[in-house]
This record gives sequence, C-alpha cells and structure tokens, in this order.
Amino acid sequence: IPQRRDVMAAYGQTQYSPALQPAGPYTPYTHHTQGYSMPSYNIKTEDGLSHSPGQGGLLGYSNFSSTPPSQSLYMKMCIFSYSSYSQSQYSPYYNSHHYNSPYLPSSNISPAAITAPLAYQHPEHPVMLPNHSPESHTGEYHTPPSPPTPGKEEGVAARRGSDGKLRGRKRASDPTPPLDSDIERVFIWDLDETIIIFHSLLTGTFSSRFGKDSSKAVSLGLWMEEMIFNLADSRLFFNDLEECDQVHIDDVASDDNGQDLSTYNFGSDGFQSPAGAGSLCLGSGVHGGVDWMRKLAFRYRRVKEIYNTYKNNVGGLLGSPKREEWLQLRREMEVLTDLWLTQALKALALINSRPNCVNVLVTTTQLIPALSKVLLYGLGSAFPIENIYSATKTGKESCFERVSQRFGRRAVYVVIGDGAEEETVAKKKNMPFWRVSCRADLEALSHALELDYL
Repeated sequence: IPQRRDVMAAYGQTQYSPALQPAGPYTPYTHHTQGYSMPSYNIKTEDGLSHSPGQGGLLGYSNFSSTPPSQSLYMKMCIFSYSSYSQSQYSPYYNSHHYNSPYLPSSNISPAAITAPLAYQHPEHPVMLPNHSPESHTGEYHTPPSPPTPGKEEGVAARRGSDGKLRGRKRASDPTPPLDSDIERVFIWDLDETIIIFHSLLTGTFSSRFGKDSSKAVSLGLWMEEMIFNLADSRLFFNDLEECDQVHIDDVASDDNGQDLSTYNFGSDGFQSPAGAGSLCLGSGVHGGVDWMRKLAFRYRRVKEIYNTYKNNVGGLLGSPKREEWLQLRREMEVLTDLWLTQALKALALINSRPNCVNVLVTTTQLIPALSKVLLYGLGSAFPIENIYSATKTGKESCFERVSQRFGRRAVYVVIGDGAEEETVAKKKNMPFWRVSCRADLEALSHALELDYL
C-alpha cells in the first residue's frame, strides 16, 4: 500500500481505501528528469459544488471544501473547467432526406461492409488490428497521430526484452474476448466532454474557455448534432424508440422470439399508432402487450445488427455524399479541439490492448442517440454495444451497479469523467475517479496507462 500511495501521489492523486487493491503488483513510480512534468490537477467546478482551483487529486475523491497547495503549473495548461449540460436541451429538428430508411430487410446489411476494427495508430505503438477493407483506402476517417507522450520512452524500453519485444499486460493474439468473470479491471467512461467534445461547442463554453473561434465552434456543433439525430432517426429507429428508451441494448431481448427479420417490414408492422409511439410505451414496468413488446425487441435487435455491422465502417452506413461531409466534419472538429478525441482514443486503445481490461460507457444521453454518437465519433471499436449503458432513465448510480454486478466484486473499477454525478457515485462506491477537465488530463491518463500504473 505505501508503494501504491507513492504512485498515486506522483499524479497528484489520493489512495481511496486499503480495501481497494489493484489486480496486479505495481512498481514504484519514479519522476522522470526530461522536459515533462506530472503536476497536480485542478478540480472542475460543476453543479454548484465549490471546487477550489488549487485542489489536488486527479485520480481520487475530492474534498469539495478543502484547499490543498497551489497547482499553478497545471493551471497554466488547463485553467478552465466545463459545466454539465442537459442531454435533452437540443432537439432533433432536422430532416433526413439524405439518408436511407431504416425500414430495410436485414439482407441489405451486406457482410462485405463489415471491416476489421480500425485501431488507433500511434508512432510508438504498432497497429493492433489493421483495416484492409477498401473503405479504409477510399474515404474512411483516420484519426491523426498524436505526438508521443514525453517520458514514455524510458518506460517502454524498461519493459522490452532482449529481443526488443514489449512485455507486460498486452492483449493476446487470441481474438476471443475474456469472460465477464475473468475481467480484472473495468474503466467506466463518461461520453460528452470526456471522450468527445459536443455540447460545449453548441453552448460556446468550449470556445470561450480555450480561446477558440466561437462561431466556428457553434457551427461544427450544430453540424454534428444534425448528423447524430439524422442517423438516429433514419437508420436506428429513433422515431420509434425515443419514448421507449432502454438502459441497455439487450433489456428487451427476452421479448424477442428469434424470428427471421430478413424480410420483415418494420414500416408496416403496426408498431406505431397514429398518435405516435408515446401512446404505446406506457412507462416502466407496463407493457403495451406481448405482440407490441415483440416488435419493440425486433427493433432493438436490428439496431444491434446495424451497430455491429458498421461500427468500423461508418462511411458505408452513411453513404455518399454524407460520408464526405462526415469526414470533413471530423477533420475540422479535431483541428478545433486540438486532437482531443485522438488523445481519448489513445487511452481507450491502451486499455483495449490489455488481456483482462475492458472499457464501459455510461452516458446520460438516450441509448439510440448515444449509439449514433459512438459511431460518428469513431468509437465503435473501443466500445462493444454490450458495454454501452444509458443513464437517462435510471441515473448513473443504477448503471454503475449493473456494471459492477456484471463483472463482479473481484474486478477493480476506475471511473473517468468530467461531471459531478459520476464523481459522486464513484466516491459513494469507493471507485477511483479520474477527472477530465481538459486535454492534458487525457494525456496524463495515457501516460499512467503506458507505465501500467492504472
């Protein structure tokens, strides 16, 4: 435990409880002497909680009233913090004439469109899962490489054997994923303003806090919002499912009788009444009839099929000319946000490279728009659809409980987010919390992961 505390202290973090032990042994952290420092980190001001800019503990529970020593070095890198925003304040008032209808037989989902996962590429890390599909050479978005993390070369060299190959906790070549009960470490991620930048573009918060062009930021935010809801409406049945939201993609699977959907006509199966789906979805615990629940389950099954088919080939799902628009939008957003998403993808890829670690997404966005976001931001290879949870109906504490029940008590859980809700729940459940207030927090996270301190 003293060694563990030394490691956490190096990142300005605090150890939560002696009962929380890592899955494997950790080596003491030694400060590097090159031009890279691991300063302490400030606390994000959010939801009325009084966070002092001088507070420490990026990975740790914050005492909302305490004021540890000054952290001026970090404040120079990231002086501002985000506010939380309601996931429902932006409504989808966009037409979807550029998209094909979702009411297509599953035979239209071509197996040829399925590509191998497109891995995050980094100069220091070989591509783990290369993509050889034609799509990868004809317009699919490629995340730009980020600069190497300063100071990591020593850590990498220390883990190399005489043959020059990397040692450590790397995922085996066996593509079979480990069983849930075999998972040793679960990283629970928030989505908006943690992995992706979205709502703060719409509100102007991102541009004002980081000195960006406000009109450009809002324009890109509105453009992405239109693509998110158009994709959700046109291909993921959001018009049918908006009032029948689920926490998890398999929550209504028990009502699915396994019927072949290759020739099923979703547009004429009577799922929606003339008044809309809201009159049919009667609320939690009240079913709209066995037949209607079966049709609901069919839609979620089709959404799952579409996600799994196109998660690494979003351009194929969008089609032309939307694919070209999407590629341009992704490029412009990465420039505006200083490769924020690229840095997040690096951390996600490092976690996925480990044999018994997993990424889980818990977001306050409704499930269908959340899946649309994950696809459009290129996160499909990082999050299997079974690892995505929507906290819109139940709140994050309930979702965290489901995740912990799924993977068991033996696993260690690390929460990564920017909001007060996930921080409060993490503290209540005695889970380490890594706060993301700016891009430097993601860089520090990747650094800690590369050195196997998380």
